[in-house]
Amino acid sequence: MGYTEKIVDKVYKIKADSNLYFLDFDEKMVIDTGSDSNKDIVKRELGKLVELKEIKKIIFTHLHYDHIGNYDLFPNAKFFASLSEIEDFKKDPVGTTVSEEKVDVDLKLLGKMKEFEIIDTPGHTRGSICLFFLKEKILFSGDTLFYKGFGRIDLPTSVPEEMKGSLDKLKKLEYKVLCPGHEY
Repeated sequence: MGYTEKIVDKVYKIKADSNLYFLDFDEKMVIDTGSDSNKDIVKRELGKLVELKEIKKIIFTHLHYDHIGNYDLFPNAKFFASLSEIEDFKKDPVGTTVSEEKVDVDLKLLGKMKEFEIIDTPGHTRGSICLFFLKEKILFSGDTLFYKGFGRIDLPTSVPEEMKGSLDKLKKLEYKVLCPGHEY
């Protein structure tokens, strides 16, 4: 299991249960880091593209364990999430991540970004976000939108009543490529 796919120039998907995306920009960044249970796959596949110490920015679409599990592979990175995700994480790191293990990561508030439109998409979690890469019209949707559906809305920090509104927002985007958190 595990492979790397080039999406467009300088944008790569690494499939390892959940997807993570490497953006080979001047400031090298990763969107989501995958599950800890796939650490060897992530190290091997991402290591083919970049030295992990070169990655400076990690953006989490949400803070479930299968999206943040490999944060410890990136010694020189800063970690970013939405305000609502950070608030929920500070209240209950174990419940927020839906994991039995405590995650110890220093999270910073994700601010505006030149290359991306950051879209608040509560539903799967209260603080879920999607990132729309404007230049290439790529939507990084985390667990808000999949190829054949959307993320679960029955988890501790889910807000099921807001998922429809979030999906409606995404329908209005004219994206060319969908880059979801999972392949389903």
